[in-house]
Amino acid sequence: MIALDLRNNSLVYDNNQVVDDVSFSARAGEFFMILGPNGAGKSSLLKLIAGIEKTQSGKIDILGRAKEKYSTRDLAKVVALVAQQAPIDFPFSVAETVLMGRSPHLGLLGIESEKDYALAEEAMCFTGVEQFADRRLDQLSGGERQRVMIARAICQEPKIILLDEPTNALDPAHQLKIMDLMERFRQEKKTTIIMVSHDLNLAALYSDRLLLLKNGRVVVIGTPAEVFIPEFIGKSYECDMLIDQNPVGEIPRVMLIPEKFRKHA
Repeated sequence: MIALDLRNNSLVYDNNQVVDDVSFSARAGEFFMILGPNGAGKSSLLKLIAGIEKTQSGKIDILGRAKEKYSTRDLAKVVALVAQQAPIDFPFSVAETVLMGRSPHLGLLGIESEKDYALAEEAMCFTGVEQFADRRLDQLSGGERQRVMIARAICQEPKIILLDEPTNALDPAHQLKIMDLMERFRQEKKTTIIMVSHDLNLAALYSDRLLLLKNGRVVVIGTPAEVFIPEFIGKSYECDMLIDQNPVGEIPRVMLIPEKFRKHA
């Protein structure tokens, strides 16, 4: 089943074409990652899917239904977005923040039911933040805050989760925690994960398929083995890289080559 289908989407900011005729599809339960250098249009593409931006041409179908046929509330029931950085100046506790994920599902009075509280508790336990339930976000580390925002997204019970560089500025241990968390959630709930990343090796390790963007246009779509070749990766990022096989499995590994080592590469 196709969870997300984009056809010929474009977006212009101030006469700057940030998304240019982009088409791709993601299957239900797939870990799909979007790569590309700065300014490639990755975050803008997520905003189009999430309904934050309106496509100026093209179509987006979500779960077989045109996106424009969803109300804002209905779209939030099936698509959750985790922004690049969790807010610090957010005057709510962890438990209150996670419970906000139930907002699209509440009735007219906006009163949470026992089920809503149970789902929030489940999401906090799944992400390992239940121990911080009564703390404010500004009392947590960056990695902890990011897990709280993921718990809020999980609490929405979406069919698709959009992640905009969730491991940005995190140390390697927290990066792995976030990635393992999303992989486990994908497997258990069959949720489609669409993630923007700058980390090429994490993308190769976790993704089923990838979309590589440059200047708002699609360079290539495929498996890590199909995308991680010099013809695509090296030319898109415009730097010297060595691509070999990762010793943990039959997946590509990328190493940047500093100028002082290029004569030996």
